[in-house]
Amino acid sequence: MHEQTVREEYEQLKREIHFHNYRYNVLDSPVISDAEFDRLMARLREIEKQHPEWITPDSPSRRTGGGVLEKFSKVQHPRPVLSLASGFNVGDVKAWFERVCRLDRRVEQTDFVLEPKIDGLTVVLHYHNGLFVQGATRGDGEIGEDITPNLRTIRWIPLHVPVDPQGPNPPEKLVVRGEAFISISDFEALNKRLEEAGERTYLNPRNTAAGSLRQLDTAITASRPIMLLTYNILAAEGGSIPDTQWETLNYLRALGFPVSEFNQYCKDFSAVLEVLDEWIARRDTFPYEADGVVIKINDLRLAEELGFVGKDPRGALALKFPAREVTTVLRDIVVNVGRTGVLTPNALLDPVEIGGVVVRQATLHNFEYIAEKDIRIGDRVLVKRAGDVIPYVIGPVVEARAGGETPYSPPQVCPACGQAVEHFEGEVAWYCVNAACPAQLVRNLEHFVSRPAMDIAGLGIKIVEQLVEAKLVNDAADLYTLRREDLLKLEGFAEKKAENLLQAIENSKKRPLARLINALGIRGVGEVTAADLAKAFGNLDALCQADIDVLQQIEGIGPNIAQGIVDWFSQPGNRRLLEKLRAAGVWPTFDHGAGTAEAGILSGLTFVVTGTLPTYGREEVKTLIQSHGGKVVDSVSKNTRYLVLGENPGSKLEKARQLGVNVIDETGLLELIQGRRSARS
Repeated sequence: MHEQTVREEYEQLKREIHFHNYRYNVLDSPVISDAEFDRLMARLREIEKQHPEWITPDSPSRRTGGGVLEKFSKVQHPRPVLSLASGFNVGDVKAWFERVCRLDRRVEQTDFVLEPKIDGLTVVLHYHNGLFVQGATRGDGEIGEDITPNLRTIRWIPLHVPVDPQGPNPPEKLVVRGEAFISISDFEALNKRLEEAGERTYLNPRNTAAGSLRQLDTAITASRPIMLLTYNILAAEGGSIPDTQWETLNYLRALGFPVSEFNQYCKDFSAVLEVLDEWIARRDTFPYEADGVVIKINDLRLAEELGFVGKDPRGALALKFPAREVTTVLRDIVVNVGRTGVLTPNALLDPVEIGGVVVRQATLHNFEYIAEKDIRIGDRVLVKRAGDVIPYVIGPVVEARAGGETPYSPPQVCPACGQAVEHFEGEVAWYCVNAACPAQLVRNLEHFVSRPAMDIAGLGIKIVEQLVEAKLVNDAADLYTLRREDLLKLEGFAEKKAENLLQAIENSKKRPLARLINALGIRGVGEVTAADLAKAFGNLDALCQADIDVLQQIEGIGPNIAQGIVDWFSQPGNRRLLEKLRAAGVWPTFDHGAGTAEAGILSGLTFVVTGTLPTYGREEVKTLIQSHGGKVVDSVSKNTRYLVLGENPGSKLEKARQLGVNVIDETGLLELIQGRRSARS
């Protein structure tokens, strides 16, 4: 690359990094992630290594943060509050160790301390004669912001040391460095409260803690669950302090300062290398966000003598964990239709690397989530990926908006079939209710042929997938037009298997109306509701014409289910399916003769079945009860008359006992049906 081009890139990098430092350190409102910032800094240092003559005092590599807000008084730190050089893999750690060994061979024999790199806001605490007198932010490393009143509201900060009268006496003047943060659980609880109150939620714990500490109104700070951990003594006068990092941590703890329980002592560098993988693996066990592990030479005097590179002390290194949160641009929102008809929005992103994986898409959960977070197409968004979890969009970086972003509205038609979609008030999901929608055809067919529905023996999911893939079936009605020669073309089919399947399909035409209604897959309509609809309307023609008011007169059918039924029958594709079923001879009517709900001995009684019965399978016992007028439901309630109990029952037995529901076994059920036991007892 031409030297002039590199120089231009270098100057541009300096401007960008200064800007992002300001956003992060001064405004507490970054517009890029830590991983992206690290890449900018790495490139800057690479150029400076090649061209050291270009380095000027204003280089971002020669400073540790941003400026100071004018609304706070300025505090001169007793010594520079420095940041650390970063490593990104074990190779970087080994290279750091080799560099410092070349400078001082004593490092080869020294011990080390590992500490979690907490993602929070650095604070500096001043104590005179054991009293907390001042607290400040890091600021630019030389001068910070006086936030003493806000820090006093944090219960984790001792107002007087030692907290325990038996503890060691502190020096006359003591300056301690720590990290203020909000734990993951407290952050989630805070966002939940804000959401319930209708207020705007926060994107991440670090920015929330930083913004809360830098408020002019201390009441706001006091209302936030801010915590603190300390790890360094910046300065001391009028007394002695430890000269190793491990002893310093124990000393701070003895005075009453909070110190991380995850700190680890390593006797030599080999011990450090042995546990680094464990630190990366255990990051999810920390109760707070930690973006790395800090490796420190335990001998503080040796570390001091090693000096600095720019403003990075040579005696320590921050090994960054693989990035899990980055920012990138949301280019578009696409909608997928699941096998159950649920519409799910997904984000199309500018490609970005997260933890070694290039991410181009991320989930947006649902349309309500998009609206709550005010996520717009064109936004710079914060994206998170943890382990094997699907990447998801946390929310927009509102401060990065330029004005051209486009608000998003849920689709009115299904992107797979073009039919109108359905959304009930009070529910999160949006649905496509077209039974012939290609995106959910396999699932719809699987349900149609299942035992509680049309019970087509031998037609399992694998054969359903074969039929759909071969384009022999475009909806459930096409099953009834299959021919022997069609099936023989499929892998695994011979004459006998084809004949058996065709016979099973033919036999299904005799299934009762309730089975067919259940098979249609109307949202909210299961076996019990299907049976009620069959009894109430007698045939599909009448059910097709039913309106919401009529449907709600049936016990158990509320406004959402009623609306779902009306919407299903209003879909043109579903009406075509019904006409094809009628033409194929699949058009049963309800039989009001013997054995129906009116004549059955179990009429008006509700049953729940739990456990394994000795003779009857689950579907068989349901059919038995329903054929004698009873109703079978899935959950126990005060309206349940009998719990039919088999072996290995679940929690339903305890619920039945609590509600005083009659408990009977298979023999007791048969006695009811045969009239040898009173069904009304």
